[in-house]
Amino acid sequence: MSTDSGPEHAAPAAPGKGAPRLRLRPATTMHVRYRDDLRLFPNRLRRSALAALILIWAFIPVFWDVPPFTLLSGNGISLNTLAYAGVFSIAAIGLNLLTGYTGQVSLGHSVFLAVGAYSTAYAGSVWGWPMWLWIFFAPALGWLLGAAIGPFALRLRGNYLVIVTLGLVFIGEHIFRNWRSVTGGNAGTSAAGVELNLGFVDFENLSLFGKSFGKDESFFWLIWLLVAVVAWLTKNVVRTRPGRALQAVRDRDIAAEIIGIDVGIAGYKTQAFAWSAAIAALAGALYAPLQLFISPGDFTLLVSIQFIAMIILGGMGTIYGSIIGALVITALPRLIDGISADYGVPGVAAKSTDSGLVSVASLNVIIYGFLIALFLLVEHRGLAGIWVRIRNYFSTWPFSY
Repeated sequence: MSTDSGPEHAAPAAPGKGAPRLRLRPATTMHVRYRDDLRLFPNRLRRSALAALILIWAFIPVFWDVPPFTLLSGNGISLNTLAYAGVFSIAAIGLNLLTGYTGQVSLGHSVFLAVGAYSTAYAGSVWGWPMWLWIFFAPALGWLLGAAIGPFALRLRGNYLVIVTLGLVFIGEHIFRNWRSVTGGNAGTSAAGVELNLGFVDFENLSLFGKSFGKDESFFWLIWLLVAVVAWLTKNVVRTRPGRALQAVRDRDIAAEIIGIDVGIAGYKTQAFAWSAAIAALAGALYAPLQLFISPGDFTLLVSIQFIAMIILGGMGTIYGSIIGALVITALPRLIDGISADYGVPGVAAKSTDSGLVSVASLNVIIYGFLIALFLLVEHRGLAGIWVRIRNYFSTWPFSY
């Protein structure tokens, strides 16, 4: 049977005069499904959810003092807390790219965050660089550092790679405490002099539609806009050929090399380290002016463990899971602190002068460990996996079970 290139074609007539001609329409179901799979927002429901998220992003700073947001702000969760959650979401996306998609477990993520923070504080305060310059300089420096460290992970997996990246944390902490001309040593350094003007937009005193907004509101908009950009770019990367190559390396690196995936010095493992470090350094570049003062105590091993907790809790191998995990891990300590101060928690000392079995800081560490163990044992796909099961249940109802 011959076909033509038009939208529909005819089958050849049967022998004999006056034989009817059957008009056939080619099946396009598989083509439509394949095209929908390549879209980030393939249906109306997801596009509606995107529109709702944009509205929430735009109006949260405006209506933060209006119920029901006052319930959160009254328990210690402020716009500043949400801005920190956005910064950690960016860093968690970078770690998920390395760990969730490439299978390279790293405990050195806090070092790349520190590189971005210290480089921004120094370039912005000492050199007086404008915002558009230091916001690109920090991830570029992080990329170079990640590309330099990446080759050491070429023949390492699992616990061996964890030990190497753990050593990176101690090396970085030693440098940050002793390179006083740049980092300020143990005393830390100020990032208050970093310029926060991007063109005609002043993020310290933003004016929109005749209304003035402070740093908390304007930084909320900036940081979560960058979260959306980083998530969109990363999601598109993992859906393309490089992303499939990263996942093949994660599943079985030897088999991936056999089928032609480059895992050499300039291969996908090294590139994953480089881009993960660049994304973490971008988060550090935003962390410095948000924190205003940074010290080596801000980039310890506990911070790296928090990032591990974020991607395990949210869901490894998912972009939106990184954001959900960062929101929970960032907001949870503030929420516990606020509840302990206002209502009191039995056995928890809300202040240093109070008596109790554990302090709020120690309780947060216990909760991190408990959540990591719980989700690894019960739901290794994290909150993202729970959401997928709920969505699939309702999408296939009443045939779901």
